[in-house]
Amino acid sequence: MIESIALQSVGELADGISNVWILTVSFLIFFMHAGFAMLEAGQVRAKNVANQLTKNLLTWSVGVVVFFLVGVGVSNAAAGAGFETPFMAEADAGTAEVYINWLYGAVFAMTAATIVSGAVAGRARLRAYVTYTIALAAVIYPVVIAMTWTPEIGLVQEITGTGFTDFAGGMIVHAMGGLAGLTAAWILGPRMGRYNDDGSANVIPGHSMTFAVLGTLMLAFGWYGFNVGTAGVFTSSGAFNGAVLGRVAVTTTLAMAMGAVGAGLVAWAKTGKVDTLYVANGLLAGLVGITAIPHIATWWGALAVGLLAGAQLPLVFSFVENTLKIDDVCAVFPVHGSAGILGALAAPFVHHNLQVGILDAFIAQVVGVSVIAAWTVTATAVVWYVLKMLGQARVTPEHEQEGLDLSEHGVDTYPEFGDEDGVVADGGFVTDGSTVRTDGSVATNDGDSK
Repeated sequence: MIESIALQSVGELADGISNVWILTVSFLIFFMHAGFAMLEAGQVRAKNVANQLTKNLLTWSVGVVVFFLVGVGVSNAAAGAGFETPFMAEADAGTAEVYINWLYGAVFAMTAATIVSGAVAGRARLRAYVTYTIALAAVIYPVVIAMTWTPEIGLVQEITGTGFTDFAGGMIVHAMGGLAGLTAAWILGPRMGRYNDDGSANVIPGHSMTFAVLGTLMLAFGWYGFNVGTAGVFTSSGAFNGAVLGRVAVTTTLAMAMGAVGAGLVAWAKTGKVDTLYVANGLLAGLVGITAIPHIATWWGALAVGLLAGAQLPLVFSFVENTLKIDDVCAVFPVHGSAGILGALAAPFVHHNLQVGILDAFIAQVVGVSVIAAWTVTATAVVWYVLKMLGQARVTPEHEQEGLDLSEHGVDTYPEFGDEDGVVADGGFVTDGSTVRTDGSVATNDGDSK
């Protein structure tokens, strides 16, 4: 009897620890929204900062409610389990874990949603972006997890006989968001002044490198919740899951570091300069690259995946910018899309203990990537094309020139840099031959600063 009570107490303690762990890592992942806000605000013009911050706030606020009321039910229904959402749970002791697990799923869903905002910055109507967020939280993302994480046997395993590997959402969350962002940016078209008549691209720099780097480091901190948090404290048999926790922690860290190195090296090789923003985004690309496979990757595999994910960033961004002519403002596709795809496809080649043939595993990964990409691009294109046909996708040229802070929100993020007379696109003003810069200094026509 005493032994039975003791075993029951141990089980309750283990459940309690697991629940607290899930809640803690969920809070860490939620904190990533602060990182996204800073990263994206830093990469847009001063006249669009408030708009970008508002989009980040509404992504969470609108999306999380929609995912609670509709998204989880759609995911369950698409997986063949019937439409069942957390609010349908009975108000008893068992409800707590239902709610905890829902929150854990919700922070992943909202990460996928907020990625899109960086791609469409500077020209998308707020109402259009919120409409897409609702569609993503209610249907687009839930269908993706219905094909992968929700069912006992995923769609890929039914097709190929081998399961699709994505530990923490490198493809399911990040690449899905990156593909959605690229599609939305393509349909919206580039910002005014982004391309010349001959097709050459103009650089439109962000207003704050400091914000961008701060956001990068905040995201990296929260990423430990994303990856390490997915590795439960205990195994299914109740043993401490230390080996997996340790592997995930070290592979996440190594890939993160090599992503920054890879992007910096390629930028240096191309231009002779180590571009700070490429280094920052390369660090994130390394994290995205490892997110699908941190539990199985060898240490050298983590180094290789991180290096490749970072190295491809300047190359893919250049391809998107100069060949596809898509204005991906915050480089969400090379950071989240192509890096996530690369990491998912690398799974069989860096696995520390592969139990199936490399070819079989690779085919499963290719099928999984292809199915997710096809659904995401198609569903996203439908939503944004409808909005475009209704004339609701993009702000007017006058509002775009004025800045979305004023046209969409009626605020000026940096009021001390502007004036009612002669406001220009970057938020400064020109009067009497002088220009007020966004740092508050005054540049005169003779080149002096005040």
